[in-house]
Amino acid sequence: MLNDLHDPATAIRLSGHETFPLRLLWLKKAFDHASDPDGVDRRTFQEQNAIATFGVGKNMALSMRHWALATKILRDSPNHLYATDLGRLIFTDGTGLDPYLEHPSTLWLMHAHLVSEPRAATTFYYAFNLLNQIAFTRDDLVRAMAAIIEARATARATAETLKRDVEVFVRSYAPRHSDAGEDAAEPLLVELGLLREQRSTGQLEFVRGQKPSLDNSIFALVLKQFWERQHSLSPTLSVEQAQYDPGSPGRVFKLDEDSLVARLMSIGDATGGKMVWTDTAGLRQVALAGRLEEIDEIDLVKAGYRGRRAA
Repeated sequence: MLNDLHDPATAIRLSGHETFPLRLLWLKKAFDHASDPDGVDRRTFQEQNAIATFGVGKNMALSMRHWALATKILRDSPNHLYATDLGRLIFTDGTGLDPYLEHPSTLWLMHAHLVSEPRAATTFYYAFNLLNQIAFTRDDLVRAMAAIIEARATARATAETLKRDVEVFVRSYAPRHSDAGEDAAEPLLVELGLLREQRSTGQLEFVRGQKPSLDNSIFALVLKQFWERQHSLSPTLSVEQAQYDPGSPGRVFKLDEDSLVARLMSIGDATGGKMVWTDTAGLRQVALAGRLEEIDEIDLVKAGYRGRRAA
């Protein structure tokens, strides 16, 4: 299976966020500094005067860089960081689809980039795609990640590193139990309502359901990318694969089966007929009517911002 976390060939990442979850304006700030065609020196984010450049301290600036790369708003090179086409499409002043992250499609896109593959935020990927417990704790996640590290001869991480990484995951998605305080509302992805925590027990639980703010075009984009990564040679995908396979939209968006099937049934509308729903003799699946590469990802992103100005 692709993205097997026990396989040393699978790249993993358990740090880089400097213990800060992704915050509201960080992606826009990172994009603005890298939007010049020549990019920005990657050391800009680690300089002592980061507070003058970004309005945050050095550790937060490093975290900002980490999240901008993990969400594919920026791309890395040995010496410079560059804005990606996706970053320009969303964050460019005046023409961008959502420069100040006011549209839910931006949040769903950023979330999908974080959890669909393990290389940028491995704990996030594991929790959404491989954890099958209905309820779990921080310690459950720490133990699971420790077992993965132990099985990989080339990987190293201390218990404290794992605990910090798990805590960042929880803070990224679960609302805090604080009655006041600016920081409580800051983590960007809490708004998606994907994770809840029981105050009395500390138990965590994913919130499965319809996800009304998730546009069908963003769903179709994640389905297409999953198909390319995991089943590129297959002309069909079953409901079970789209629901339960690691990196599938069912896993990434925590959709229940009825909600997933409803979206798959309308996949032809979202993809211009390039994917079609079939239900023959009880075999429910999505079939390709053409080739995956014919489905334009930029068009799907733009369609996810209906009612907004287009780039």
